[in-house]
Amino acid sequence: MRIVVLAGGIGGARFLRGLKQAAPDADVTVIGNTGDDIHLFGLKVCPDLDTVMYTLGGGINEEQGWGRTDESFQVKAELAAYGVGPGWFGLGDRDFATHIVRTQMLGAGYPLSAVTEALCARWQPGVRLLPMSDDRVETHVAVEVDGERKAVHFQEYWVKMRASVDALAIVPVGAEQAKPAPGVLEAIAAADVILFPPSNPVVSIGTILAVPGIREAIADAGVPVVGLSPIVGDAPVRGMADKVLAAIGVESTATAVAEHYGSGLLDGWLVDTVDAAAVAGIEGAGIRARAIPLMMTDVDATAAMAREALALAEEVRA
Repeated sequence: MRIVVLAGGIGGARFLRGLKQAAPDADVTVIGNTGDDIHLFGLKVCPDLDTVMYTLGGGINEEQGWGRTDESFQVKAELAAYGVGPGWFGLGDRDFATHIVRTQMLGAGYPLSAVTEALCARWQPGVRLLPMSDDRVETHVAVEVDGERKAVHFQEYWVKMRASVDALAIVPVGAEQAKPAPGVLEAIAAADVILFPPSNPVVSIGTILAVPGIREAIADAGVPVVGLSPIVGDAPVRGMADKVLAAIGVESTATAVAEHYGSGLLDGWLVDTVDAAAVAGIEGAGIRARAIPLMMTDVDATAAMAREALALAEEVRA
């Protein structure tokens, strides 16, 4: 079975770990969000790609869900001693090595997709990890601070500002001019199933879909497309999905997110058991729906979610 998964950071990475347990023999291609990418200290940092790579490769800080395990922060402290910022983004010493290698390879002319493949050769994540695009795309958030409206990088909004103010608009800068990375459209065309894990529907999966050609390829693939709701009981399981959903005029409910993706893209949608009452309405919108436990409390629970997603895909196919 060939499975394509669109993935953001922590939620996508943890779902993939469960999917690998649920379907150990599947050929899994992950299309990773690069809208969170940022340049810091002269280095190219790809938070979502690295979170998937570290999580599946056994190097993730399990408590945080991001960054390296057994991390230290001597380089960050030394940079701060020189007065070099930003101090709000915490790159650890082990993590720095990944970004140095990536930046050196990019500087030598290798595209991000080739660099990602080279980095994965060390971590052996057990999936094919592709960036959504080799082109530079950065998600920016429009906010109002002290009466002034301005745009900030998504990382600044989330990490520095901690989503403490309303997001007024979400703009994937550069997405309209970007092209899918090599292998992305081919993987979608060859897939048997396409899955949207419980990643942020706006700044993770939404940014991937903003790259011209990707949404259209998924809609035209002719295979089941099944998603898992990141909203449980009208609130995001983690993160600030409610803030960014509000910015695009979508309610923070499992139903609203399903309708946001739409029946032209989505064939099946899993909601949590607390949202079971929403199933009828979602099916009325032309999307097959089921209510199951959606909390990724451990790998076994996540694997059960993945099995339900694949089972729903088979229902749709039949």
